[in-house]
Order: sequence, then C-alpha cells, then structure tokens
Amino acid sequence: MDTDAPLLGEPLPVELMNTIWADRDGVHDSLRDRDGIKAWLHAVAARTDLMAPGDLDALAAADLDRLGHRLIGLRDALRRLAAEVTGDPRPAAVADRGLEAAVTALNRAAGDTPRWSALSWTPGGAPSRHPRAGGPAASAAVSAIAEDAVALFGGDTRDQLRACLAPACVLYFLKDHPRREWCSAGCGNRARSARHYQRHRGTPA
Repeated sequence: MDTDAPLLGEPLPVELMNTIWADRDGVHDSLRDRDGIKAWLHAVAARTDLMAPGDLDALAAADLDRLGHRLIGLRDALRRLAAEVTGDPRPAAVADRGLEAAVTALNRAAGDTPRWSALSWTPGGAPSRHPRAGGPAASAAVSAIAEDAVALFGGDTRDQLRACLAPACVLYFLKDHPRREWCSAGCGNRARSARHYQRHRGTPA
C-alpha cells in the first residue's frame, strides 16, 4: 500500500502538511479515508522509532478513525502556522482556522500521548535507549510529529520554511540550499515554463 502524498524528504511535520497536494485535476487530500491514513503512516513509519508497520496493521477500524482525525487536525493546524510564517498567498493551500486555534491544536497534539526514553543496560553489555509510550505506538508517533513541529515553528528553522509558488502547487518545503526556490524539480520546470509563456505571449510568430 503506497501513499499518493508526495514525500520529498522533508521533516515529518512538513511531510504531513504536504498530504494536501495538487495536480492538474485539482487539490487532493491523502488522508481522506482509512486506506490513505494507513498508507501515509506506513510510508513514514521507518522515520520514527515509535511506530512499526505491524502497529498500524493491528489497529481496529475505530482506532484508525480516531488516529486519522488527530492527524488531519494536526495537519490543518500546521498548514495554518506555515501560512503565517511564509506569508502564503495561495488560497487553496491554507486551512480555514485562526492562528490561536492552530497553536492550541498543535500543543494539544504534542501532549496527547505521553512518550519517553528508557535506558536498558545489562551487566557486560552496552547501554541502549528504547522509546516507550503511554498509549498505542501510532498515537505516540503522531504526538512526536507534533512535538517536532513545535521545535520547527519555535526555532530558527522556521525561517527556512517556504510555500512553493509554482503554478497550482500547494506544498511547503524547507529552503535547504540558497538557490532552492521550489519544492521539487517538477515544480521548478513548471514555473520556468509559465514564466517563458508569459514573456512570449502575444509575440508574433
């Protein structure tokens, strides 16, 4: 089961924001149903030490619905905060929620499921760190993504956050290189083509 969300190698809070994406057919939501929620979580499971694919497969339908509701609420809050940080002018990109409500939703998501690190150390062996959670692993992973988002928006990294302004794109990315302007090479090509068309429109053949 593969997610249809674009995974660009961004931090997980940004990848979650980008479960809203667009193509020539319009704007899409990769978390629109149970299959989409499970597919996205499967796709990012390897990037967190709190959740394994088996944890997701063991979830009952009602638990998956609750998890999806939490993910969507967190995603929409993050997109509102990202729009604030980037001055995002794209109407289709922004969730309809106030700044204060988005901050409240993020903080609530970060604290929903307690998680901590535990140390294991047997005589003669090397010490190791193991994640522990006070609830289902997938739920703890959502709270961990929220905590990563608090670090993103509360630290200097937020200054690298950008809205991709290529035609019809609604994604966000971190500007990790001085020359990076777009979320992907495909968006860069579309933006250059659009600029070329605008420059030459109306020029006699």
